[in-house]
Amino acid sequence: MRAEQPARKKLQALRRGALAEYRAAFALILKGYRIVAFRYRTKLGEIDIIARKGDLVACVEVKARTSLEASVFAVSNSAQRRIRSASDLWLAKQPDAARLSLRYDIISVRPWRWPVHLPDAF
Repeated sequence: MRAEQPARKKLQALRRGALAEYRAAFALILKGYRIVAFRYRTKLGEIDIIARKGDLVACVEVKARTSLEASVFAVSNSAQRRIRSASDLWLAKQPDAARLSLRYDIISVRPWRWPVHLPDAF
């Protein structure tokens, strides 16, 4: 019985994270971004959302937390390195890579609030 508790909590956390990513993607679309990739995974790391607006590519880390500060502090230096490494691999595969500019954003998704977009967060 106790073994089921951690599995259930993990499943709830995954669902909460997926819902937060969908809410963040919707907010970006309303701001004029086009979602290029969702949960982009490489052997070096993962990017929650890759969104594009013209020649600007935003690599977005989504955090579902109760406060904005908690969301920002939840993105550690090692997570930032993994996101940058994954974005380098993604960019290398793009035919128009030379004219694209990368930006690393955080979107904080809080309960019963509109997602807060923090451009150029790291």
